[in-house]
This record gives sequence, structure tokens and C-alpha cells, in this order.
Amino acid sequence: MGTLQLDAVTQYVEENISVFHEKRIASLDNLRLKTVLRKKNPYLFKAKYLLTANEIVTSLTDAFISSNEETIFGDWLEGLAIFINQNVYQGWKSGITGIDLEFDKADIRYIVTIKSGPNWGNSSQISKMKADFSTAKRTLRTSNSKLHVVAVNGCCYGRCAKPDRGEYFKYCGQQFWAFISDRADLYKEIIEPLGHQAKERNENFVFSYKNMINQFTKEFIDDFCDKSGEILWDRLEFNSGK
Repeated sequence: MGTLQLDAVTQYVEENISVFHEKRIASLDNLRLKTVLRKKNPYLFKAKYLLTANEIVTSLTDAFISSNEETIFGDWLEGLAIFINQNVYQGWKSGITGIDLEFDKADIRYIVTIKSGPNWGNSSQISKMKADFSTAKRTLRTSNSKLHVVAVNGCCYGRCAKPDRGEYFKYCGQQFWAFISDRADLYKEIIEPLGHQAKERNENFVFSYKNMINQFTKEFIDDFCDKSGEILWDRLEFNSGK
């Protein structure tokens, strides 16, 4: 077991946080208006009394971006978690389906699936995770029948009042970061480096975002409004009709 050097974590974050910001901007460049429109019920717009093209476009796009950013940042945090664990427990990126991290501690092989937050899945997704844990345990015990394997669902933020879920453990926020690093306050210590050049990088994102909103608003007016500017609601039903 090694000792985590916080300077190494800071350096990793500062060298790699640009990947997150680059993917945020790339997600905007690849986004299309009709992709966003297809994700929502057209009747919801009218129920919320959204009557202008800009209101509809901004509301839809912001919701889409927020969900997408959660996924992008969750993937980035997974890489950070694996890096930290490698430095402390010599853990490794697992090659087993559904498992993100493996490491050994006190004669236990931990298999970890990493999620962004605690409310990441529905009942079928939870069942899939449990099945992946069972398969992983059988796979590992094929080569070593005496191997003690413990499954963990790690969540990068949030809280969990009941970590022991029977078939696996669920660690969230402080519990998760302490579990993989043996450092109780790591969840607070990584906050500062995460903000490295955040202002400058976010300015680039905002510039791309504003341009995209203007482009989408123009496209919405051209495709879904009449010459007077009134919204043609029947055209918005393209994602519901045949």
C-alpha cells in the first residue's frame, strides 16, 4: 500500500481537466436542433406556456446539455478515481464487463463500478449491475477459488445512509473517495484543483453555447413558425406522429 501524494492528484487534475472542457464544447458542436426536439414531448412546451422560439430552444437545450455534462464529468471522475487508487493500492482498470476498477486490500479483491451520483439508475439498471457483479465474481474465482471478492458501487458525490446492500456495498461522496484512497478528506481536497482555469475554459464554452442558441433559434423559426412568427404546433409533432 502506498501513500497518496496530494501534489500528484493536483497535477493529474490540472493536466487532464481540459479533456472535460473540450468534450463539453465538442458536444455542442455535434448537437442538432431536431436531436434535442426529439427528446421532449411537444405538448409539454405549450403546457409550460413557452411561446417564443428562444424560450423553447433555450429550455430544451439547457436540459439536454445538463444531462450530457453529467455523463461527461462522470466519465472524467472515473479516470481520476482509478488514477488515485493506482497510487495507493496499485489498482487497475478492470477488463471485466461492467466493472471499472479492481484492487486488492487486506486479502480482499474489490471490484468497483463507478457512477457519478447515487441516483444513477432504475430497477432494471440496478439488476444489470448486480448480474455484472455476480459474473465478475465467478470469472475471478475460476482461476482462484479461494479469492475473497467484494463488490462495490462507488458514487463520486452524494450520501448513502445504508452502504451494505447485501450483494454489494454502496459508497457515495466522502465514503467513496476515502475507500479508494485511504484519505478521509480527499473529497474536499480535490475541489480546489478541479477549478483549475475554470473561468477561462468556461468562457470558451459560453461563446460556443450562445452561438448555438442563436443558430437553433433561427432554425426553429424557419422550420416551425409561420411568416408572422407564430409557432406551428402541428409541425412540432414530428417526433410523435408516424
